Amino acid sequence: MCRQETSRPSLRAFVTNLSGPEPWRVKLRLLLRHNWLKLRNFRHCCGHPGEPGC
Repeated sequence: MCRQETSRPSLRAFVTNLSGPEPWRVKLRLLLRHNWLKLRNFRHCCGHPGEPGC
């Protein structure tokens, strides 16, 4: 789903994903949820490209 499994997330992608039209509550929830998925599965991508935290 993401570019490549071996690619590292970039700061530019992080900022771009946070600039969406969602309210900050939703962005923060998605950020925490997606980062938890990445940590739990030992991956660089949560499987939801373009959303906050991925």
